[in-house]
Amino acid sequence: MTQISAEPRPTSPSDARRIAESDAWLGLKAAASEFQGLQLKDGSVAEPEQRVRAGELVDTIVDSIQTLRGFFAHEADYLDKLVADLRRWAEQGFGVPDFLDSLMEFQPQTQRVDGLMHLVLFPMYTQNGSTNRHLEAVLVQVIWPEFISQLEAGEYSNKLFVPLRFIDFTAGYDTNSAVLFPESVAIRETPSFTWGAIFQDREAARFRKVLKAAAQITNLELPDDAAALLEDQQLAEEAFIMWDLIHDRTHMRGDLPFDPFMIKQRMPFFLYSLEELRCDLTAFRECMKIAADPKVDDKTAKMAKLVQYAVIFDRIFRFAITGSRVRNYDGLGGQLLFAWMHQHHVLHWTDTKLRIDWAEVPAVVAALGDSIDELYWKSIDRPKLAHWLAAYELVSATVTPHPASVWAKGPQALPLSAPLREITDQVMDDEFPLSMFYEALSKKMTAVIESTRGMTGADRI
Repeated sequence: MTQISAEPRPTSPSDARRIAESDAWLGLKAAASEFQGLQLKDGSVAEPEQRVRAGELVDTIVDSIQTLRGFFAHEADYLDKLVADLRRWAEQGFGVPDFLDSLMEFQPQTQRVDGLMHLVLFPMYTQNGSTNRHLEAVLVQVIWPEFISQLEAGEYSNKLFVPLRFIDFTAGYDTNSAVLFPESVAIRETPSFTWGAIFQDREAARFRKVLKAAAQITNLELPDDAAALLEDQQLAEEAFIMWDLIHDRTHMRGDLPFDPFMIKQRMPFFLYSLEELRCDLTAFRECMKIAADPKVDDKTAKMAKLVQYAVIFDRIFRFAITGSRVRNYDGLGGQLLFAWMHQHHVLHWTDTKLRIDWAEVPAVVAALGDSIDELYWKSIDRPKLAHWLAAYELVSATVTPHPASVWAKGPQALPLSAPLREITDQVMDDEFPLSMFYEALSKKMTAVIESTRGMTGADRI
């Protein structure tokens, strides 16, 4: 891999907008968008008569890249490989794309400079968006506050983590997707990936809109510092960066039953619920420690308290009722947190008003994290199926399963001697349906949540 060609420098908001409104970027975006209409699901262009047009569009894209190159001197090596990958793809007839060479040159984790812009172009799918490996173009800007730099340089090292802000994007990101992962790019072989990017501006913007609506609907009185998140997009972005910095590194830390987050394995979806919630509650508990540490500066302590609010509110208001009810593991995690807080008497729904006893919340939420940690610690010595059963017991002790559930009847109702796939198949698509509270809340919140599709930090809330 060649070296970065120039010192990365931040781009001002006005210059970022100038790039996004330039003829070169708009031409590239339009060409990539038209190109998507020629592609099959695997990214190839199958029809011979369409390949001529595909070649013309690639010429336009390459010309645009060359015009924009002066704004992106810090990623000259990536742009060189990107042009080469585009040219080779065209010369080989637009079969299944392979952009491994350019992907290996794109290393944003080495350039975490606040305000630095990247031009990103790959054939890829977008998580929570399109499953097609289509040519997507994204203009992004790094968000790297000083207090995050200090946290990452200390106890919370996470060299893979790249927080981003949207500037502009093609249709694959006009969705709920808030991540950019190298795993999503079409490549000939799978290398060791060294970065993962999250669009913190989208996370913060939709959080603010959903929380504002949910607080109004439930008559929830927000603490003053939590209410500040509704008024300040930058403050919310920084809280989400701190949350995700700690969450992301947690997936491979702790007493783990080997590797709990093996997405390609077929397992009951509630296991993914617990893993994602474990990482969130680890971030919550670490932020409790940070906020209470007298050696921590005021800015970091303040942000640590805001992260705790963000974890709770995003989980119980947005996660729980977002998406379909088919194996919705993030939804279940939100349901579990809400029910745990309610059953431990720190969250109250009385007289059609939601009330939270904030002084008691940290200990109760931390206890849920501790119970998941204990499940993981014990599972190191358990067979896989025994771990699954124990995990189900943990969840179902708090969130009521579907009355028709086979799993809810206990191990004696399951085909325990069958292959694990057959046991997984006994889990219902909506194994843990929404409570009556969430059913009512969902009817009032669905339009608000759907309106956050494609949202960015630039949108007015």
